[in-house]
Amino acid sequence: MSPTATAILDAARGALLETGYASLSTRKVAERAGVPLSQIHYHFGSKENLVLELLDTENAKLVGRQAAMYAGDEPLAVQWVRACDYLDDDLASGYVRILHELLAAGLSHEVIGKRVRAMLDAWGAVLTEAFASHEARGVDFSPFTVPQLAALASASFLGAEAIILAGQEDDTLPVRDALRAVGALIATAEAAAASSASTTPAGARS
Repeated sequence: MSPTATAILDAARGALLETGYASLSTRKVAERAGVPLSQIHYHFGSKENLVLELLDTENAKLVGRQAAMYAGDEPLAVQWVRACDYLDDDLASGYVRILHELLAAGLSHEVIGKRVRAMLDAWGAVLTEAFASHEARGVDFSPFTVPQLAALASASFLGAEAIILAGQEDDTLPVRDALRAVGALIATAEAAAASSASTTPAGARS
């Protein structure tokens, strides 16, 4: 990516976090980046393409981060708590705000909606692979299926993000604490799986 395109993306990121998608204009982005308006149209074509490129860039990096974490050998409970730490990081970086700005925009804009749904599908695929991997190691998630678990995890984090962005996180809606408490439930399930494996006769496991 050229230095000019990078400067434009950085400016779009700052403007989006400052004013939101509805108030974002390519003219404001160009002024912020210190480039002619024509450069935005040259590199990105439209406001929609610009913000989607911005989200694509950030999303690909974070999906890769999450996939690498879940691919490790740590217990799922440990990985879940780390995912909660990542949520704090992503809130602080502005990624969550950008994602939810475009989620909202996608409700009435077909192109944005399609691209954002594809990004969410990528997160869902990472979670599905994670739960399937740990189930294969003997963790009993019943009565939930792996796709159901991925759906619940996705909905839990997205819902928590929306509540936090809306400023509703408080003692009556301690969403981040609730997410971290799920890690304790997962730890219980993993401990039960480990205990069952250690008490099952070797011949029964072959």
